[in-house]
Amino acid sequence: MHFCVIKSRTIKICIAMILVAVLLSLTINGTTSAQVYFGYSTRKVPIYNVDTQEKQVAISFDAAWGADKTEGILDILQEFDVGATFFLVGFWVEDYPDMAKAISEAGYEIGTHSNTHPDMVKLDKDSIKNELESSVSIIEETTQTDVKLFRAPFGSYNNDLLDVAESLELKTIQWDVDSLDWKGLSASEIANRCISRVKNGSIILMHNNSDNILDGLRLLLNKLKVQGYKVTSISDLIYHEDYTIDRNGVQHKN
Repeated sequence: MHFCVIKSRTIKICIAMILVAVLLSLTINGTTSAQVYFGYSTRKVPIYNVDTQEKQVAISFDAAWGADKTEGILDILQEFDVGATFFLVGFWVEDYPDMAKAISEAGYEIGTHSNTHPDMVKLDKDSIKNELESSVSIIEETTQTDVKLFRAPFGSYNNDLLDVAESLELKTIQWDVDSLDWKGLSASEIANRCISRVKNGSIILMHNNSDNILDGLRLLLNKLKVQGYKVTSISDLIYHEDYTIDRNGVQHKN
């Protein structure tokens, strides 16, 4: 009869390896310990900006409260002959249907900014789907335009949110240039803040009813024009097929 003798040190090493494997397989808030330990992450990200050699940027406006300055924004955009994208909340469209129609009739792109402007990472998948489907339905019925883009309220997102948006054929759009116009900045502060951060492929975030948006927008468009930038809608900037998005949210053409 033969006996297999295993040293205690070997046993300890085996137990330690098993414990490490178990710990690395644990999931915390959707991220495994292995992802943290080995320095990689499977967290999805929206499009923050686009990798392009063209001197082109996109400008966007989030609309959730108020509409006093929206017509003025449309006038300035038309004066400069530039494109833009408006992300509309469902209840905003219900409150200002004529303004939503005016945005569409002027030829500007419209995306959804949710239906009730919640922090959507706090919602389950069914609630997320309801937010998006309800808002898209309201926008499309009111403006007679297709909705293909989504911007998360507060810029807050997680994998569940991006998965649901993708299942509804919505591209989730973030930004890399924040005007901070909602903080009550002066027109020159808004324009200078944006122009100091903008680069090829940037997506600029502004709001439709901030205090100094009209003068700030005019100053910014003047500066962009002087620097030779083409200003477009987001859909005219991003890639729609055969692309990847890196961990920083930069969209690259394959």
